Amino acid sequence: SWRLGGWTGPVVSAMVRHPEGAGHRSMAQKLEDRERCAGIARLQGWRETDGGRAITKTYTFADFPAAFAFMTRSALTAERMNHPPEWSNVYNRVEVKLTTHSASGVTNLDMCLAALMDQAAS
Repeated sequence: SWRLGGWTGPVVSAMVRHPEGAGHRSMAQKLEDRERCAGIARLQGWRETDGGRAITKTYTFADFPAAFAFMTRSALTAERMNHPPEWSNVYNRVEVKLTTHSASGVTNLDMCLAALMDQAAS
């Protein structure tokens, strides 16, 4: 179960949940510093970059086909979320940077996609 920014539930269902009621933060609203730090603490291996305006992680796989398979799984998830990552691939390594440009910073969309990418990598 994942809890961040006022929503709870399994990570895989989080991509289709966009709670907007009282006490809930919009998925695409920029997170406050404490919310962003709490979200990063829940993620394995992610860190802030660009002065806190983005989060980043480098994934390393056994070989190129494994890295490409991860990118394919992640691309399909990102497309369903309408939230494409910034990323690059060199052989078995995939470098990912997540930010929400319309919010000029990190949002729950980024945290959710990061968690889903971690699931896709395992």
